[in-house]
Amino acid sequence: MAGRKVSAKRYAFINTMKKTTVVKNFRMLETARKLRREMTPQETKLWYRFLRSYPVKIYKQRIIESFIVDFYCADARLVIEIDGSQHYTEQGKCYDEERSQILRAYGLKVLRFSNRDVDRSFDSVCAQIHNIIQERCALPADDDD
Repeated sequence: MAGRKVSAKRYAFINTMKKTTVVKNFRMLETARKLRREMTPQETKLWYRFLRSYPVKIYKQRIIESFIVDFYCADARLVIEIDGSQHYTEQGKCYDEERSQILRAYGLKVLRFSNRDVDRSFDSVCAQIHNIIQERCALPADDDD
């Protein structure tokens, strides 16, 4: 198989699939289920007060490749991460950047908020998420009339 040529049509198909399909490591399913049951207080707040009833489907603790992201909106190709203190160490920053690069290779946008953002600026966090989803899904604008 080494050195096998891929036709331009097949190459285009592979690139399209990579941008529209997200690979899932099913061996991580039990871990994802456990994380769904044991969300952090900030994840719980965001889920129950905003994301769970959002008009576009959003998944919690979703497997993408061999990662489990906090929240995922497939329609908007959006990953939402709520970062605790471990994400601000040098090692945590490097890991998050590598992970974000892999997620971006699938055409996903990674949106990160700190626990503090969720605790202190909840309405702003929700507005930012809404704006990105609206932009990426071309949702109709809210009518306040």
